[in-house]
This record gives sequence, structure tokens and C-alpha cells, in this order.
Amino acid sequence: MLTLRKGTDRGHAAHGWLESWHTFSFAEYYDANHLGIGPLRVLNDDRIQPGTGFGTHPHRDMEIISYVLEGALDHRDSMGNGSVIVPGDVQRMSAGTGVMHSERNAAKTATHFLQIWILPRRQGQPPGYEQKHFGTAEKRGRLRLIASPDGADGSATIDQEVRLHAGLFDGEERAAFSIGAGRQVYLHLACGHLVVNDQPLAEGDALRVTTPGEITFASGQAAELLVFDLPA
Repeated sequence: MLTLRKGTDRGHAAHGWLESWHTFSFAEYYDANHLGIGPLRVLNDDRIQPGTGFGTHPHRDMEIISYVLEGALDHRDSMGNGSVIVPGDVQRMSAGTGVMHSERNAAKTATHFLQIWILPRRQGQPPGYEQKHFGTAEKRGRLRLIASPDGADGSATIDQEVRLHAGLFDGEERAAFSIGAGRQVYLHLACGHLVVNDQPLAEGDALRVTTPGEITFASGQAAELLVFDLPA
């Protein structure tokens, strides 16, 4: 079964310094039909204006992934980590027993990034941090594993049975992905246009696929895609 979620149907928050689209219920946006999919609980599409950002705030028992599409994000946390996240980077922060962190725009233009929260398998674990870079060539015309429970193929390691892939597609580039038994997939088109199993998608659109089998990606126009392989 394939279910389309248009980007314009997501929750929307405009705060001046921040514009955010919420795939699942978050903050003041609540939709009983969109509370998350399995352990995937937050997928926020954020744009932060220059000179602004999220001040220091707490998290606990959550696997948090930041994926920058444009601009740069300055990260500081109570574990002593400090870094600037740019396109191609994948930052994984395991909140565990508790962590404080801040995120601010480190660019002179708006920074566009995805904020992803995944429930961990285990609660009360020590907090942790990891940052990986995956170049354009690794994602061009294919899906690159960028996060997994076992750190396979150099991916970031998360404490959950979720495998996250990213891909870039333009023109004649094509790829396919197989959904195994007991699994489901959530596809989020972060940028551009793409056709998935004959279904055209525009920026912000998403597909949930719950039937095992192959899905195909084609006819991309500056497309950047995230594929969440999740427990069914």
C-alpha cells in the first residue's frame, strides 16, 4: 500500500526567525492521524534566519539526527561538542540520560535543515555524539546509507532498527529500493521533484509504503530524497 502526504498538508509554524513544517505532531501542531511512524517521531523541515537559532535546551532518551540542506548550523552541547554542520554532514546526537544543546545559523543566508527524532531501543543510556560526511558523489543517482543500528558501510550509528538512506537524482538517473518482510518505508522529498513508482513528488511531499517489494526512483529534477526503512 502506498500513501501520499503532500508537503502542504503538514503542520506549519512561522515565527519570523524560524519557519518550520512538521510532518508529525509537534509543539502546537497536533494531528491524531500523524503522531509518528513506529519509532520515527519527528521530521521537521526548518529554515532559520541568519543570526538566530535555538538557544540551549534539554533532550532526553531520543536519537536526534540533523541533516543540513543549505547553509550551515553551529552546534554546541553539554558533552563538550562544538561543530558546524554543512550540507553532506549527518549529525547524530543520542540524548540518553540527558543533554543540553544549542543550534544556531552559522551562515549569512537562511539555513535549511531537517530535524529528525527517533525513539531509541533502550532508555537511560549515556548520551553520545557522532558526525559523518557523505559527499555528493556518494549519493548521486543512488541511495547511500547514512544511519543504521550497526554503523554499516560507514553510516552513523543509532540505537534503533531504523536504516536511513539519502539520494540525489537528476535527469536520467534511476535507482530502486527493496522493502523486506516486516518492514515499511517512509520517503521524504527534501528538495526538487522526483517520480516514485509513477507517483510525482514535489519538495516536501512524502510517501509511506507498507507493502514488501521494489520501489523505483526516476525523472529527478534537483531532487534530494531521504528514505526511512522502518519496522512495520
